[in-house]
Amino acid sequence: MKPIDAATQFINEFFPDCQAAVLAGSVVRGEETPTSDLDIVVIQDGLPSAYRESHVEYGWPIEVFVHTQMSYKDFFNSDAERGRPSLARMMSEGIVIVDSGILHRIKGEADELLRKGPEEWTDSVLQTKRYMLSDLLDDFIGTSDEAEALFIANAIAEAAHEFVLRTNGKWIGASKWIVRALRQYDVYFADRFLAAFQEFYKHGEREAVIQIVDEVLEPFGGRLFAGYSIGK
Repeated sequence: MKPIDAATQFINEFFPDCQAAVLAGSVVRGEETPTSDLDIVVIQDGLPSAYRESHVEYGWPIEVFVHTQMSYKDFFNSDAERGRPSLARMMSEGIVIVDSGILHRIKGEADELLRKGPEEWTDSVLQTKRYMLSDLLDDFIGTSDEAEALFIANAIAEAAHEFVLRTNGKWIGASKWIVRALRQYDVYFADRFLAAFQEFYKHGEREAVIQIVDEVLEPFGGRLFAGYSIGK
């Protein structure tokens, strides 16, 4: 069954009284893989709380995100705070399955949130993130254990991507969305970022990773240790 047909049948069977529903995710972006599922966002009033649920129906794994006309706003706000616009992106890109007349407003709010970008870091948060990334880099440079270095590199990749994107007012990602978020920000930087970590993972060479992290930190004063304080 085609994605939109499966999603429509799913809504008709499981959420026949919903106020709105959209099909989102990789299948609407043309990026589906053999393991892709259907991401469906449902707006249905009268629920005690928002929830997420997994199904397998009509030959498709389905992830359904169920919200009320109030709860989605809370999730939009938490998206802005954490810098990762999962629900807003789904609502913005989603193909309409059901609409009682509310989706124009909700999609408009999602589009505006995506355009605006995440909340700006306070100076306190910026310095803490700078310190934590510096600390990871010191551990990476200092360890002689290659197994330890692998996991430190993983942590550096996530922290460095967050640092460069948030300090430039851009949304971050998780898992496969890390690469996508970096490419949306700057394709040239993303290519160098990926090449640095590939050089380490394939050949054990650390210098390119060290250079890219120092480049990310440099506009904010470089590595931070001496003078950093929290909770004083």
